[in-house]
Amino acid sequence: MANIVTDPKVHPEVILPDLTKPDPLVTFKKEDIAFVYGTKWKQRYFQKVGDDYFPLGAQWDVNHRIWRAYNVANGTDWWTKFYPQANSARPTGPLCDGCHAVNYNIQTKTVTEWNVGCEKCHGPGSEHIQRPSRANIVNPARLNYVQANNVCIQCHSQGQPLTSPIESKYYDWPVGFHVGLDLKNFWKLEEHKLGETTFTHFPDGTAHKNRMQGNDFVTSVMYTRGITCFSCHDVHGTENNADLLKPASVMCLTCHGPQSPNGPHTATIEQHTHHPAGTAGNECIGCHMPKIEQTIADVNVRSHTFKFIPPSATETLKIPNSCNSCHTGETTEWAKKALSSWPQVSPWRVAQ
Repeated sequence: MANIVTDPKVHPEVILPDLTKPDPLVTFKKEDIAFVYGTKWKQRYFQKVGDDYFPLGAQWDVNHRIWRAYNVANGTDWWTKFYPQANSARPTGPLCDGCHAVNYNIQTKTVTEWNVGCEKCHGPGSEHIQRPSRANIVNPARLNYVQANNVCIQCHSQGQPLTSPIESKYYDWPVGFHVGLDLKNFWKLEEHKLGETTFTHFPDGTAHKNRMQGNDFVTSVMYTRGITCFSCHDVHGTENNADLLKPASVMCLTCHGPQSPNGPHTATIEQHTHHPAGTAGNECIGCHMPKIEQTIADVNVRSHTFKFIPPSATETLKIPNSCNSCHTGETTEWAKKALSSWPQVSPWRVAQ
């Protein structure tokens, strides 16, 4: 997060594709790029016009190593009806920079620093620099679980400001909020209606697009039990995927294990998962965090509701389920029969 926005003039190596190779989607040159966003799943490019930045019309699909068009289609986010569809009419200040920078000033269009710097999670720091003290800096670990999670939810969520427009512009981030204030006074999570597919949610209330970990998490049992994002992740960086404190195959077992009060209530993990040790199906995240939330094309990120999504949900609600997300060559009927044969699964709960 501290390196997602990069100036290619300072770090030319950050541009992943070869811009000298012609492509009909690429109508810009390396010299036109003021900022590069992202390197893991997708890479987007922004040009500076006056005192604003604007997205260019092509993005690089990192996994497939191909160019894809980049433009947010009308009706696929709440703010699209307030902006013309052309990228050149959608500045990143109102739509992106509040999360990709520290202290974006909507009047001057300036920032304290680009990327997620210290103050993004610890609040204003000038007094702390002058007189280092626990009393003049925010440590998320000392906040209650709601406020602690809001440190991450301020950006890892789809929502809308409580006041909109602000100075005649529509912002897609919580203008005026900083850690130490109460996020609910600035931001409301995107609402959804059960049974309907919206531009953000599946009919069961699970998110279907990226950057909605917060929307998912606040609906989970883990959230109501006081778990925080940093119970599992370390935003300062680790060697594990997604900056997990431990590898995914180990992380969940810190609190969940055989005969644990937190479950699963079997003698071994394998008896619970019905998959051999060492396989993806034996990992908790395989079933409880399926990759069903789109980041680009067919590249998805994991759900954060921690719910097992049964195959019947695919039939009734058209939502991808935990079984067939891995067993792509099988049918939902096959998955339902497999679940019904598991001895520890209640026959009254197979379809739920």
